Order: sequence, then C-alpha cells, then structure tokens
Amino acid sequence: MPDLLIDRWGINDDRTALAHGAIVFASLLVYVLVSRIGHHRRQPSAAVAWVLLIAMLPYVGLPLFLVFGTRKVVRPRRSARMPGSVPIEPARRGDGQSSEGAVWVDAVLAAMQMPPAVPNASVRFHPDGRAALAALLETIDASTRHLDVATFILGNDETGDTVVKAMARAADRGVRVRLLLDAFGSFRVARRQREQLAASKVQVRRFMPLLNNPLRGRINLRNHRKVVIADGSRLWTGGRNLAAEYFPDEAAPAVATVPGAAAAGWVDLTFSVVGPVAGQASDRFERDWEAADGRRVVRVSGEVSPTALLESRQRVCAGGEGASLARLIPSGPDLADDTVYAVLLTAAYHVQERLFAVTPYFVPDEALLLALTMAARRGVAVTVIVPAQSNHRLADLARTEALRRMVAAGARVMLYPRMIHAKAIVVDRDFALCGSVNLDSRSLFLNYELMVGFHGRAEVGWLAGWFDERIRESVEYDPVHPSWSRDLLEGIVRAVGYQL
Repeated sequence: MPDLLIDRWGINDDRTALAHGAIVFASLLVYVLVSRIGHHRRQPSAAVAWVLLIAMLPYVGLPLFLVFGTRKVVRPRRSARMPGSVPIEPARRGDGQSSEGAVWVDAVLAAMQMPPAVPNASVRFHPDGRAALAALLETIDASTRHLDVATFILGNDETGDTVVKAMARAADRGVRVRLLLDAFGSFRVARRQREQLAASKVQVRRFMPLLNNPLRGRINLRNHRKVVIADGSRLWTGGRNLAAEYFPDEAAPAVATVPGAAAAGWVDLTFSVVGPVAGQASDRFERDWEAADGRRVVRVSGEVSPTALLESRQRVCAGGEGASLARLIPSGPDLADDTVYAVLLTAAYHVQERLFAVTPYFVPDEALLLALTMAARRGVAVTVIVPAQSNHRLADLARTEALRRMVAAGARVMLYPRMIHAKAIVVDRDFALCGSVNLDSRSLFLNYELMVGFHGRAEVGWLAGWFDERIRESVEYDPVHPSWSRDLLEGIVRAVGYQL
C-alpha cells in the first residue's frame, strides 16, 4: 500500500509539474503575443522583470501584466513615408524671420502626423504661482459657451475650492462646464467640492476609474494632462495641478534646505495661449472625455495625411508676421507614436549650441540618456535642473546613475534647493517645449501627456531667461561613486520604476 501511494503521489506530482509548466508556457506566450500585436515598446529591464515574474508566479504575474503591462490603446497605423514632392519650409519666428534650426521639428512631427505650428494671437508665461492662479481664473471667467478643465490632482485645499467655485459660477451663468479628473491622482476629492459641482450641474468624469473592468480600460495608464480651455480659443496649461502647493502666494526666494519647500510652495511653469492652439487642445480634450471610462478607443492615427500637414505648414509660413508660432504636441497611449520622446531624441541629435532641461524626475531610458550624453560629449552646453530632493524618494534614488553619466559626459546637472515641478526644454535659440511631461519613462511612455512647442523668439527667449535665473539659484551636482549595495538598490528601483 505505501508503494502504491508513493506511485500515485509521484504520478500526481508529475501531472502537477506538467500542468504548471504548461501554464507558464501559455502565460509567456500571452505576454509575447500581447507585446507584439500591440507594439508595446518597453525598457529591457522592464521586459526582463515581467518575464521573470510571469515565469516564477504565472498565476499572479499574468493578471498583473494584463492589468498594468500594456501601454497603448490604439494600434499603430502610420503612412509608410512622407511625400518627397512636398518640401518642408522652416518655421517662422515671431518677428517673421525664418528659423532654419526648426526644420527638424517640422519634419519629425509631420512624419508622425501631428498638427502643424500655427500663429496665435498671444502667448503669456506666468512668472509665479500668484500670476498663474490669476490667469487660470481669468480663463474660466472669460468662458461664454463652454469650459473644459482637466487635471491630475484637484486639491482638498483653498486653491482647489477657489477653482471649483469659479467653475460653478461659470456653470451658473449658462456655460457648459466639464471637469475631467484622473481617477488615481484625484482619488480623494472633498465632499464639499463634489456637492458644489453637482449643485451647479458641472459635468464630472473620472479618467479610467481604479475599480473599472480592466478590459475596458488600463488602470496603469493615467491622464497627466493639465488644461483649462475656454470656448476653444483660450488655453491655460503647463505643469501645475489644481492644488495649493503649485500656486505659492508669491515668488519666494530659493531656500537652503528642502523642508522649507512646503512653506514656500513649489516652483512650476504654466502659460496662457489665445489662438488656434487652444482649439487643438479642445479637440484633444474631447477625445479624452469620450475615452475616460475606457469604453471607446478613439481613432487618432491616420487623421491627417502628411501631404495635408505640409501644405498647411506652408500656408502658416507664408504669413502671420509678429504672431506667436506654437504647436500642440500630445503624447500618450492614445497615439500610435511616442511623440514627445521622438522630439526629444531628435532634438538631442540636432542641437548645436545649447540644450536646457528642467524636470522634477530625471529617469530617462537608455536611448534618451545616450542621446543627451552624446550631445554633451560633442560640445553642446547641456544643462539639466532637478530638485535637490523631490517629493518622490524612489525617483531620487532611480535618477542617480543617469545624473552621474550626464556629469561624466560633460553636462551640467544643477540641484535646485526647492521642489521644482516645472517641465521645459530649450533647444538652441529656435525651439522650446513646455507642458506636463517629466523626463522619466512613466511620463514618456505610459501617461497621457501634453506639451506645447514654441518657435517664437520671444517665447524661447523668455524660457531661456527663466532657466538662467533657476541656474543661478541652484548648486552644481557633485557625483559620488556608489557602493556595490547602493548600485544594486538603484538598479532594482530602476527596473520596477517604469511600471510604477
């Protein structure tokens, strides 16, 4: 009898092992097929982490991958090539003079079927939080027909209440008001705010609710875009969420220690645009609103042929002297291409004189880091500003290898003494970017993001001056060679940070 039981147990063990192996194989096959069919680009470290998790714990790893692992909600449908018969003319600055250095921007964005740069009536940057809040309320109060607001965080504080009251006033005077909140970032919205919005009939949607059916939305894909659009003609946007820490009462001087940042408020960047770029942002908001609960996948590729884009670009270059030339550059799972990432890579290889970058979290992937270090090694003045200590300790831990490699290549890394939440890039004297994209893989590959590209001399010059002021307030980073344990810890954080 014992021998019989042993035989039976052995048979059962063999069958169990065979069944487990089949499940592991099937799970890995699902991973490969989903990644291939969806054209999901991910860092090698992230791919290895998923494979190991699925192989060792398939019953846990595969469900987690299906919920968190995919990053595109549209299949790539691109034109095979740009028509060579339609030349690309250089963008024109605000003074009407052509900017030869901006040709690469037009080429790469036209190849991805992005809207062309358009002349706008005005572009106004906000020098501090007080000016930003005043411009935000001005935009809301200027709405007469419809008002669209999207934010990652709606603060349970005085600033959040002020914005909610302004939206309620707009709705009370007959404006159609819609508020799009990211379900994760705005997980806790105050009851008084919800009640006031409901009483004024403000339409509110949460982007991809956390408890949503994963087949109808991707829990790990968050909407990080921040926009306020009035009547499709006025746009307020940038890096600021609608919470108190993003709107300090005044432009407080930099302090010597990070703990003082809470009292002084964070340093950030927003701006207002009056003109066609606001209309482009309105179209993008409409898609986000429709896709908020994951029920619809909005077609966003193949909308405009490259020929039409280039012809439109030629019409823009033909006139509009003195106008502020700018373009909307959305990025995210709702686009076939990683648009901002492609622009940053192209910029790093085309820049000739200087490249300024500011970001709260600097964890680029290997390709972007290589492009930036190569720019520094060939003599470009590359300067990166990051907070001495951000509000995310894991991000600070994950960034150190990239910062060391930047310094080793000859770039300047500046540590700002307060929490700096701004996101901007200046390329030579011809082009600049500002908006919501951080220089980390989550922003570049997972989040719904929004940047605006500027070709005007006034706008590029303003941002360059802003960078000069922040550099003077910063301390240059002095890298320290890590111990083996620290190096291992940093590698682990980088491996999982892409998915977090």
